[in-house]
Parts: sequence; structure tokens; C-alpha cells
Amino acid sequence: MMDTHKKTLIVFSGDLDRAVAAFIIANGAAAMGDEVTMFFTFWGLSILRKPHPPSHKRSFLQSLFGRMMASGPKQLGISKMNFGGLGAAMLRRVMQQQNASSLEELMTTAKEQGIKMLACTMSMDVMGFRPEDLIDGLDFVGVASYLAEADEANVNLFV
Repeated sequence: MMDTHKKTLIVFSGDLDRAVAAFIIANGAAAMGDEVTMFFTFWGLSILRKPHPPSHKRSFLQSLFGRMMASGPKQLGISKMNFGGLGAAMLRRVMQQQNASSLEELMTTAKEQGIKMLACTMSMDVMGFRPEDLIDGLDFVGVASYLAEADEANVNLFV
């Protein structure tokens, strides 16, 4: 049965601007009293990475993925006009000048509002990530768990 007060988001992108948008939408829905679930998969997992994850044995390709992906929100680039990181710095500065919450603040607010953050275990396996590589407060699930949440929601977004 569909719950008209439940929203889900698939966070597939590891771009700063898209991550900010996903968390703004999620926090807005939670502030309106909706139950919110965010499912982080593939590049979206980079948002959840610890800045200095512990080292562990990975395959060659998994190691390459780990080196190519950002380690946490502070290292994310933007989707357009990143200019080697300058675009992300400019976006962060404009957000600060406009008193907009940073991605890190939005993530903290999401935790405080009880937004469920799910990390895709299949994507973690592909990328060579372990739970200790990611921030605290996550649930580690397969796609079936996300789909069960989505079946009950009236809005499902892909960011």
C-alpha cells in the first residue's frame, strides 16, 4: 500500500551540485513530516566516504576506483564547469555568501531528521568499499531493500 507521506531518492551521482540538490529535497520532505529514504549507489557512495578510510586489500580495479573517486563531501567536484576543482570552490563560496547550508550541514540535518541513508552493498562490492570506509549511521542493503521502500512511497527520485 502506498504511503503518501514517504519519499525515496536514489543518489547515483558523486557531483557536489547534485548531492546538495538531493539533500535539500530530502531535508525539505522530512521537514514536511514525510518519511525519507536515500539509497546511495555507485558514484553516489563517494558522498558517504570517510576522508581517510582505512586501507585494506582490494583488487587492482577496485583500487583504481578508490583513487579516482572523491573521499567524502569536501572532495566532490561539480557536474559542469568543474575546472579542476575551481568550480566546486566557487559553488561553495556562493552558497556560503547566500547563507545556504553546505553539503556537510545538509548531511548532518538529514541525520538529525531521521532520514534513512542506505548504502548499496552490490556497489560497495564492485568498488571495493567496506562499511568502515563510509560514514557512521548508514544501513547497508541490497537493491531489494530500496525497492521495498520505493513500493511504499508516492515519490521516487533519481539524482
